[in-house]
Amino acid sequence: QVQLVESGGGLVQPGESLRLSCKVSGVLFNIHDMGWYRQVLGKPRELVARIDVSGNTNYADFVQGRFVISRDNAKRTHYLQMHNLKPDDTAIYYCNKGRLPGFGSWGQGTQVIVSS
Repeated sequence: QVQLVESGGGLVQPGESLRLSCKVSGVLFNIHDMGWYRQVLGKPRELVARIDVSGNTNYADFVQGRFVISRDNAKRTHYLQMHNLKPDDTAIYYCNKGRLPGFGSWGQGTQVIVSS
């Protein structure tokens, strides 16, 4: 059974940076495109960034060059480096496959709060 463990969130001020991590177990990590999603209470979950098995990436329009997704297949982990965070980035961030419905389950997510 797949396990997705997100970490790295926190409370930061606008303009600061965070690096999120997602540890994946229970599946062959290196054969899956992976993605980061985020959700604000009362709104649908949305894709933030996606990385395929070859390392090609794409990002949601709202990222505007501020985030970088990467993966380390040896560690079964992928990352989201976020720079110049804005209050609108406040959300719970989740990882899953690069396209939904994903693995069919979600981790607990990691909370990001951007506030002065």
